[in-house]
Amino acid sequence: MKKQVTKSKRIKKNVEPELTELGKRIRELRLERGYTSAEKFAIDHKLSRVSYTKCETGSNLTYITLRRLLKVFKISIQEFFSKGFA
Repeated sequence: MKKQVTKSKRIKKNVEPELTELGKRIRELRLERGYTSAEKFAIDHKLSRVSYTKCETGSNLTYITLRRLLKVFKISIQEFFSKGFA
């Protein structure tokens, strides 16, 4: 019997490592602000839950989306990339 692969597993598998690192940094910023739930963070900041979750996995991250998130986090793009990126 063929093993069924869920859509989320397919997405994660096709994500570029660089985008995964961006997603990890976004998650780190959320956790630093005391939000253990991505869903709660998204709701509190009037973001789409699904889109925000995809940003944290790096599967739906564009420059425009990143800029919007940086406004929510109240940090500059320089601050964002100052930690964890060479």
